[in-house]
Amino acid sequence: MHILKRAGFAVAHLAKACNTSTSGLRCLRHLNEDARNRIRALKVGDKLHGYTVQLIDEVPDYYITAILLSHDKTGAQHLHAARDDDNNTFGVTFRTTPLDNTGVSHILEHTVLCGSEKYPVRDPFFKMLSRSMATFMNALTAYDWTMYPISSQNQQDFKNLMSIYLDAVFCPLLRELDFCQEGWRLEHTDLTNVSSPIVFKGVVYNEMKGVFSNSQNIYSQQALNSLLPSHTYGVVSGGDPAEIVNLTHEQLKKFHASHYHPSNAKFFTYGNFPLEEHLSLINQSLDKFDKINPSQLVPNEPRWKEPKTKTIYCPPDPLAADPEKQTTVSVSYLLSDITNVHESFIASVLGYLLTNGETSPFYRALLEPNIGSDFSPNTGCHEDTKEAVFSVGLANISPESVNEVLDIIEDTIDKIVGEGFDKKKLDALLHRLELGMKHESSNFGLHLAMGLANVWNHEGDPITALQVGQIVQNFKESLKKNPKLLQQKVKEYLKDNKHKLTLIMQPDESYMEKNDQAEKERLNKFVSPLTDSDKENLIKRGQELELKQNAKEDISCLPSLKISDLCKTIKPEEIDIKEAGGSFIQVSVQPTNGVTYLRMASNLDGLPEDLMPYIPLFCQVITGIGADWHDYLWMSHQEELYTGGLQATPLVVPHHTDVGRMQRSVLLSSYCLEKNFDKMLDLWTLALNSPDFSDVNRISTLIRMAASDMAASLSDSGHQFAITNSAASLDKVSNVQETFFGISQVKTMKSVAEMSDLSDIIFKFQCIGDIVLDKTSFRISLNVTPKAIDRSIRGLRNFLGNLKGQADMSNIFPDIDQIEPASSKTHHELPFNVNYVAQSYPGVLYTHKDYTPLCVLSNLMTRKFLHREIREKGGAYGSGAQLDSGIFSFYSYRDPKSLETLEVFKNCVEWASKGEFTEQDVEEAKLGIFQKTDKPVPPSSRGKTQFIYDISDEMRQKNRDRLFRVKTEDLIRVSNTYLKAKKRLTGITCLGPSNPTIQGNKDWKVVKQHDVVPPVQE
Repeated sequence: MHILKRAGFAVAHLAKACNTSTSGLRCLRHLNEDARNRIRALKVGDKLHGYTVQLIDEVPDYYITAILLSHDKTGAQHLHAARDDDNNTFGVTFRTTPLDNTGVSHILEHTVLCGSEKYPVRDPFFKMLSRSMATFMNALTAYDWTMYPISSQNQQDFKNLMSIYLDAVFCPLLRELDFCQEGWRLEHTDLTNVSSPIVFKGVVYNEMKGVFSNSQNIYSQQALNSLLPSHTYGVVSGGDPAEIVNLTHEQLKKFHASHYHPSNAKFFTYGNFPLEEHLSLINQSLDKFDKINPSQLVPNEPRWKEPKTKTIYCPPDPLAADPEKQTTVSVSYLLSDITNVHESFIASVLGYLLTNGETSPFYRALLEPNIGSDFSPNTGCHEDTKEAVFSVGLANISPESVNEVLDIIEDTIDKIVGEGFDKKKLDALLHRLELGMKHESSNFGLHLAMGLANVWNHEGDPITALQVGQIVQNFKESLKKNPKLLQQKVKEYLKDNKHKLTLIMQPDESYMEKNDQAEKERLNKFVSPLTDSDKENLIKRGQELELKQNAKEDISCLPSLKISDLCKTIKPEEIDIKEAGGSFIQVSVQPTNGVTYLRMASNLDGLPEDLMPYIPLFCQVITGIGADWHDYLWMSHQEELYTGGLQATPLVVPHHTDVGRMQRSVLLSSYCLEKNFDKMLDLWTLALNSPDFSDVNRISTLIRMAASDMAASLSDSGHQFAITNSAASLDKVSNVQETFFGISQVKTMKSVAEMSDLSDIIFKFQCIGDIVLDKTSFRISLNVTPKAIDRSIRGLRNFLGNLKGQADMSNIFPDIDQIEPASSKTHHELPFNVNYVAQSYPGVLYTHKDYTPLCVLSNLMTRKFLHREIREKGGAYGSGAQLDSGIFSFYSYRDPKSLETLEVFKNCVEWASKGEFTEQDVEEAKLGIFQKTDKPVPPSSRGKTQFIYDISDEMRQKNRDRLFRVKTEDLIRVSNTYLKAKKRLTGITCLGPSNPTIQGNKDWKVVKQHDVVPPVQE
């Protein structure tokens, strides 16, 4: 997986603390000290399994005891973070510094996981996904490092995965056919006909075509390459499709030999498993190597004497609210070395203060005047390069506004240098840092590994980077000694900085045509010199690859957990129901480390159907406007000062048993330190009782930002849009999901964003608010520590007493008017280089006896058929099958094919219906489902399944029992019943470029780029 952009540890921490409510840092109370005490018993200089202890230190902010070791023979570094957490993490990271655009580091990341000396099977990585209980397993390519991380709660499973990853990175087979499959190749479209057309294929080739179908990715990549052009940051680490085809197999092997050496490796382990066992296993892999001097250090960028300006081009966006405003401009500045954690933290603070939230100077200066709809995609402080970068700019502006935006940026910087920052904004930042260190996530070890990767990769001290509390304290002391520190840094980093890039991106109507023509010319350059003999050899190689892909392998060398090893019972959610103000409150007592989590669901039963399409926009607006006599800036500041943010999101939940019932709700959620719970409720009282719908300018800004964000998500999440759209004609639940979350909602947001007069929309918001913001159908859940329960319940009683309406909890899942189910075939033509294809069928709900067999079937199809046919053979980046909300769906992701993929879906059903799989395949598919259901749930989310879906522990246990009992014959039966039966309803959707074959088929509804509409029924 290629990471286009990532923040370093300090920035990542700020982002988690300040920007999201679903990620952060997990901190448990009443911790078992055994894991940490084992490390405390060691001392610097001690020898363990070929390693020498270099440093031991406490990290009190995260209840970690950290130890840094060096491998005696190779010099490989190892950081272990001992903590009482069962979800352990391992990762090995290499500094990878490509100097061209062939994507060699990215393709190598894929290819090393295609078989190794100890595990010589095809693609052990994907095979282990269904032989393991891993809570995370992947590989990641950044600009200048490649990481192979895994997480698991099972100690034997953890050892198995470590063994596979160690052998993969140090002893990969790197077969030429694997390079052709994962990287790129020339191949005939018909492997039995030497006269058939020859095309480019390859997983990474098509992945990167998909990446650069998104104009935001084009912009961010060009911004980086242009600001730091002299070394590895001047190239596309993921690979430019135009140059991927220049990479050879020999170059790939050479890159591995020079970069994947223990002396160039950083090992990381986290959790409560014994360090000694990790070191022993790793040492066995490293013992065959000798120490070398890795030469891949990234130099600092030579500083410019004068700023530079560059103009680039992108395809026009057919979903833009204003076709005349599709220009993006930003200014980027090169800052300090990220290994200086103090300077790096100051840069992070500046990035937050300058651009985060509605009260930030650049938000007010750039977004409030409605010149554009959103910040440029590179806006913020980024530490994913050796020297940090700060960028700020505006997207979706007119070409004539470029100079105006640049003047505003300069004027805003001058104002900050002269006047400084509002102290209240700094207070809010420090509060968010405190909250962020207490807030939790489901995979803290993984966040830690990725957060440290950038600093450690450039030989910075990883343990110092972990000491966030000390870093914050040092910052406070520096600020106390020099109150103008931040103003001086803005002057140094921005105003006086000559290493400054102005990047302008404009739409080019002929962009896609030029891109397609360039690809044809590249292909012709390869194909035209081919002799008949060369073409015969291509046929032979293609057939050889196909035989390899189709071959049944002996995978007995791969370790696997057994179903019999798994726990037979679920972990109860342990909730209690209390009453307050006539409403029921679900209370889950959890070790939340002093943070209280609040969720309130307001049922939409009774809302007129014509208002339903506007619910997502209402959710964007209601927590972003002012309330009572307070403007939105005051509300925003109060949220930053006392909460982790107020959020409203639409919910569409089918009943677990009855197909005629559905919950349509707005979920209101927030979290805060326990001491601030009453203040958080005060903010909700204002937002719910007295929303200020009179600020038309503010509402217009929020609408345009929402429309821009959703349209931009199409290319990166196209498979989700395709799945939602394909199911929309099959039942009412799916139809509403399309209305709320699908392409139909993209159209709704676009049409509203285009309006010059919002009075009708604001009236609709007010009508929605009369129902949604009324406590009549409020349901509330609270995740809280034991000591805060009584105070929280008292606060909720007062809160509910101040809201409008009379509590009535009798209709959580009301009966709904059904649609007439029908099949559909819809092709949405979009300016993409690849396709997203989905096909959906009616399935069953959670409590149905066939729910678990269909879940297992979806996993079996994904791992044993679709992966081989669509990714390995077809060259798509991804594919799968899933059962969700009573709908069974197939999908492909960044797929060079469309109609051929639909044939694969059909063949997959035939394969399953005939039972062309083994008992071992079934066991592995069941293990894959257990892997999902048994993932660790953070304290903030425990009880959520009961609250949102009304699924009890008893229902969950019954499903678990059924899962243990699933047999081969069950999968054959449900495949025939739900997927193969004649006259089964099915919905098909393709998102992608124009397709002449589809256009000529009257069974398809073709939706042009400028006419995005819901799917048509046959």
